[in-house]
Parts: sequence; C-alpha cells; structure tokens
Amino acid sequence: MSPILKLIVDREIKDSFAIRSLSLGENQSGPITRVTYNRIFFLHGSSGALQIDNSNHPVSGNELLLIAKGQVFNFMEGTSLSGFELSFGDCFWERSPASASNCKAVLYNNAIANQRIPVEKKDRDELDLVFNMLLNEFLSEEYPNKLDAMAAYLKVIMIKIANINAALSKGYDTFENKTYRNFVELVSKNYRHTHEVGDFARELAVSARKLSDLCKRCSGTGAKEIINGQLVAEAKRSLQFSSKPVKEIAYDLSFATPEQFSHFFKKNTSVAPHAYRSYFVNIGM
Repeated sequence: MSPILKLIVDREIKDSFAIRSLSLGENQSGPITRVTYNRIFFLHGSSGALQIDNSNHPVSGNELLLIAKGQVFNFMEGTSLSGFELSFGDCFWERSPASASNCKAVLYNNAIANQRIPVEKKDRDELDLVFNMLLNEFLSEEYPNKLDAMAAYLKVIMIKIANINAALSKGYDTFENKTYRNFVELVSKNYRHTHEVGDFARELAVSARKLSDLCKRCSGTGAKEIINGQLVAEAKRSLQFSSKPVKEIAYDLSFATPEQFSHFFKKNTSVAPHAYRSYFVNIGM
C-alpha cells in the first residue's frame, strides 16, 4: 500500500442518507475519503479515473460505481462527472424490506471486487427515472413517512442494479444464480463463525466443488475468495473504526491465533494489520 498523504472522514449526513446530482464540467478530484456510508455513483457522459483502496479505475460512458463502507476512494485530477451520487448508511438500509437484503449482500459484501458495472441504454433510462424520483423525494418538504418512501426507492434501485450485475455474469441458470445469492447472504451472516466453503455448501445442500464452480460462473470469483473478501472487508473496518487490539479482532473473526490472522490479512492486502491501521491514526490531520 502506498502512503496516504491526506485522508478525510466521510462527512456526517442527516438520517444516514443523501443523494445529489453531478454536473459535467465540475472537477471532482479531492482528498482521499474514508467511507462510512455506502456509495452508488450512477454516471453517464463522465471522464477521468477513480482510485479505490489504491487501485485505479477509468471512468467513462454509462456505468455504476459501488463503494462499500470501510473502503477509501478519491477521483483523480481532471475527473469530470455527470449523473448521481447516492450515499446511505446501514441503519438507513434497514428501513428497506428484508426481501431486498440479498441484493445489497451480492453487491457490497465482497469489497475486494470494487464493483464497476457498465449500463446499457435501456437500463440507463430506467435507472435515470428512479434516481430522479428519489432525488425529488429527498429535496421535498419533510413529512412523517418520507424516510420510508426514500428507502422504498433505494430498494428498487438496488434490485435493478443487482439484476444488471447478474445479467453480466456468465451464470444464467436460475438455480445457480439463486444458490449464488443465497451463498453470499449466508456469508454475510456467518463469516465470523466459519471460513470453510464446505460448511456453507452443506447448508445449501450442494457439494463444495459445485458451490465453487457456480460462484465462478455467476461472479467470476470462487467461493473461497468471496468468503475471504468478506473477512478482509470486516477486518479493515475493525482496524479503521475501532480501537480493538489486533488480537481481539483476530478472535472476533474466528482465527485460531493472531499470527494466523496477520498472515491472512497481509496475504490479501500486502500489508500487515498494524501497518494498515497506522495509515488511519491521524485522520484529517
């Protein structure tokens, strides 16, 4: 990991939810931001580059950029955006019906994936309509059920994005896609207790090999990598947002020893846990 020269914390937003329109020609470059709210950038006609966790991603055309809580990001110098930026906290997402929860899990739980999703014209037009309705709702006068209405729009957006993402995958079989979504949801609930593909496979009534194969067809990523992605994401959050000793984080995540956790973390991030935490000690200084 390269040294972070200037890092700021996400600004606090009312009710853990915000949406804004982005105007082409506006320079979006700035300091690296540590994300405490999940982000959706819905872009069209943009140009430049985005850095997520020290990896660079070009920005162009019609696309969705998904950034998960716990990651760090910034737009590179000269980046110009057109579209929408939507931010929401986990507490706001809990207002959405439970039926949409697996969509968020599929899209956000593997932070290593750094979701960047191209959008075809038909999907762009549909998303544009819903984003505009949500923006108008957000800007409207306060009323008793306003937050629930915005959560309903967010649910629709998340389901549509999940469907776009699924259509881009190689796994078109309905059973496989359903099993994959159920697996990701199980990982989000049980990753603290087990890291073994076989344990999840038994609960889904498939073999470990079949589960790994269908994950690769549906997402391009193996089952073990998805589990590891969830563990890395949670480890990063704990190192950044808590003062827990590394030893305690290791045991919270069901590693047998702190040394085993440190080896796992360094293997997946190229930096030791203590060194990773040190980047975030003087936030905003």
